Amino acid sequence: MRLLLVEDDTQLGDGLRAVLRQEGYAVDWAKDGEEAELALKVESYDIVLLDLGLPIKSGLEILDGLRAEGSDVPVLVLTARDTTLDRVEGLDKGADDYMVKPFDMDELCARIRSILRRAHGRAVPTLTHGTLEVDVAGRCVVLDGQQVELSGKEFAVLHQLLENQGRVLSKSRLEDGIYDWDSELESNAVEVYVHHLRRKLGKDLIRTIRGVGYVIDKG
Repeated sequence: MRLLLVEDDTQLGDGLRAVLRQEGYAVDWAKDGEEAELALKVESYDIVLLDLGLPIKSGLEILDGLRAEGSDVPVLVLTARDTTLDRVEGLDKGADDYMVKPFDMDELCARIRSILRRAHGRAVPTLTHGTLEVDVAGRCVVLDGQQVELSGKEFAVLHQLLENQGRVLSKSRLEDGIYDWDSELESNAVEVYVHHLRRKLGKDLIRTIRGVGYVIDKG
């Protein structure tokens, strides 16, 4: 899953990026409104964490622009503004959720997972496919009742494919979900992770659509 963090506070941004990467997200970090707008034009994101008090252009202006363009990318507003009027304005302009600084990191991660579940039409935190169960919050994978150990990037690839069961994801789309701006793209990385997943979870789980990408068929 690829996430855009829009935050001008360097100390907070560093901490958020570290926590979110540890949670398995590929995190791009924009430090002002102009940089955020450019990122949103050239990249595709699963969710945006948006501060309101930004240099150059405010978070509300960015949110306005997104919704005016018809974008339905989920947006979680992070702000020090804690009045009811501020919260109502943010939500009315199209934010999916709102957190007031300072906030608990565990709660932030839980809210991100909740927003992403809603975005994919899921009410429960577990992804399933036959006898495969994936607890997204706990990053736990169980096959036929036995826990399977996956690396962070193996889990990220599996998560994307399971969230999009029946939909073919291109190699570049899968790469976008595991590598952010500051990461060095490894050669044939997606092919390697898919090979590992097939070895650990069964060779028939992930289907290759030659010249297009990979898919986990609906169970």
